[in-house]
Amino acid sequence: MTYTTAIFDLDGTILDTLADLASSVNHTLAQHEMPGRSLDEVRQALGYGMKYLIGHSVPPKTPEALIQQLLTEFKAHYAVHCMDFTAPYPGIKELLATLHRHDIGCAVVSNKGDFAVQELIDHYFPHVFDAVVGERTGVRRKPAPDVVNEVMRGLNVTRKSCVYIGDSEVDISTAANAGTDCISVDWGFRSRAFLIARGASHIVSTTSELLNAIVK
Repeated sequence: MTYTTAIFDLDGTILDTLADLASSVNHTLAQHEMPGRSLDEVRQALGYGMKYLIGHSVPPKTPEALIQQLLTEFKAHYAVHCMDFTAPYPGIKELLATLHRHDIGCAVVSNKGDFAVQELIDHYFPHVFDAVVGERTGVRRKPAPDVVNEVMRGLNVTRKSCVYIGDSEVDISTAANAGTDCISVDWGFRSRAFLIARGASHIVSTTSELLNAIVK
């Protein structure tokens, strides 16, 4: 069956945002004379939202009030620098154009702050997605199914007609919790071996493979 709607994760799935995220993390840490983090350390902390990222980048026993301050500073820096090095993964724009030609709806659901999600999508993929939602206050983030369910209701589609696409264990759990099929991509922030260990049932390595998995 061909799906009618493809719901995508953002970071590590359609956009390579790692360098800009790491730069903003390390800029923020440096302002407080805290040790910086490597690209791999930042990569491993991605997927659970911005507060999780900062909380796992600061030294142990950092007070919660200071973590909140750093989070605010990180968001301010990232808002200005979120497009310094970020770029779509190879083949993503062509994939989305092909899905559009097949009348397959596309949406984005991300744990990144909604302010950044909207800005990035407007810049890199204007007028491409039918729904775009990031992390918002008072709404449970992934892997809770709340936002995916919200998007499906808004687009008036059923869970059986949707597929959720992402690069991490968070996305695997999100799809399971929302009752949708899941396709994992191994070009993002988690390795194929890691995804298999976390229960991924369908993994693709190229956008051509992804297209064939969506349009059957």
